[in-house]
Amino acid sequence: MRVLVTGASGTFGRAICTRLDELGARVVGLDVAPRVNDPVEVLPCDLTDDSAVAAAVAEAIELLGGLDLLVNNAGIGGPAPAELPPGAEVRRQLDINLLGAWRVTSACVDALVASRGRIVMLSSRMAVMQLPLAAAYGASKRALVAYADALRLEIGTHVGVTCVYPSAVRSPIHDSTAAAGLSLEGMSRYEPLDGVVRAVLRAALSRRRHRDLPTTFRGAVEFFLARHFPALTDRIVARTLAGRVRSGAFQGADLAAGVVTRHGDAR
Repeated sequence: MRVLVTGASGTFGRAICTRLDELGARVVGLDVAPRVNDPVEVLPCDLTDDSAVAAAVAEAIELLGGLDLLVNNAGIGGPAPAELPPGAEVRRQLDINLLGAWRVTSACVDALVASRGRIVMLSSRMAVMQLPLAAAYGASKRALVAYADALRLEIGTHVGVTCVYPSAVRSPIHDSTAAAGLSLEGMSRYEPLDGVVRAVLRAALSRRRHRDLPTTFRGAVEFFLARHFPALTDRIVARTLAGRVRSGAFQGADLAAGVVTRHGDAR
């Protein structure tokens, strides 16, 4: 199997590349900042640069001699309250999480159609169950699912397209949010990285072409509730947020000032 993984030098990417390599796949990665100890060959690539993406994907496919699997894993997070105007942070997340995947995928379509391959999109539980103070991340991941749905309709005769929905996994993606005083510790239960890797492998290797794959049993329950009972999950998240505000979790965080004030007024 010939595989291309984006965000290959990050927490998820390294784990996915390592496991695929162990299984005997030929793997090439893309990352904006490759590491010297990456488990596979990783080409430097800025996913926000149209020409850089086209060139890097072409090089990767040439190195692999074709392409059977694309794993769109690259993504970033960061503080982005929905009530505030969309600034550079919002645009950065949308450009990498959504448009980056779009750029890479479009550059891979011909090779994947030729091999009747598969695409795995690393989405997020937040694509279906949004958390507060991180609107850009949730919006980018929900839009990624919409893109995958459209792609499936267009190329699904030849290529399988699966969205994988991790919940929270401990990684540096949360650092900038925590640094802004908007840590969502207590809003989510962390899950093991192994579950994410297993879901990606299931999407890639199963005889069945899966459409959507949560990564844990709890994630599957949350996915079902968010899809079928969104008002219920909204109430659960809102109640959890209120508890976090009352505990003083966002005290002194400028970006959460509006949330803190409104919860104080509501008492």
